[in-house]
Amino acid sequence: MKMVAPWTRFYSHSCCLCCHVRTGTILLGVWYLIINSVVLLVLLSALADPDQYHFSSSELGGEFEFMDDANMCIAIAISLLMILICAMATYGAYKQHAAWIIPFFCYQIFDFALNTLVAITVLVYPNSIQEYIRQLPPSFPYRDDIMSVNPTCLVLIILLFISIVLTFKGYLISCVWSCYRYINGRNSSDVLVYVTSNDTTVLLPPCDDTTAVTGTAKEPPPPYVSA
Repeated sequence: MKMVAPWTRFYSHSCCLCCHVRTGTILLGVWYLIINSVVLLVLLSALADPDQYHFSSSELGGEFEFMDDANMCIAIAISLLMILICAMATYGAYKQHAAWIIPFFCYQIFDFALNTLVAITVLVYPNSIQEYIRQLPPSFPYRDDIMSVNPTCLVLIILLFISIVLTFKGYLISCVWSCYRYINGRNSSDVLVYVTSNDTTVLLPPCDDTTAVTGTAKEPPPPYVSA
């Protein structure tokens, strides 16, 4: 007979590639950490060389500066905040501190809600895609090819792409939430129970061991005597 811990009854510990939710959360946090670090390096290089992001009137039809110093500083601050949040999630999953995962989980919820609003906007205002493409500079790659696509087909393609992205993001949210519940359940458990997981397996002792410990073995009945 095997008994399972209370925090393992209602959700799975496995996520992408059949690894544990802790491992998946650590890998996800490291991945986001790398992406935001690269973005931070790009922003710092752009801040050091502003002429790299300055387009002439022949390219955009007017004098236009891609990002000024104020917006660049805000973007750098957001990148630093994201690096901190991802580092907290990675450390919390590795050291099994559930509270450190909450900021990263909130960021995932906000990102999912933002992408959902984009999908709703595309569905409600399908003509906005064509208007946005027309505002792109003529040197934008494949601009003319995209404009030649049927508007209905273009909307369906974009909605399909956003649906795939939302499904994947929802799956990652469930993995992080399962990791939070797993760590929180392990840390808040006050009763030692028989656990069967990937780490430990404890079985109930056999009947002979039980009687040997208690010392209350039954004596055999008296012999039968005929009258």
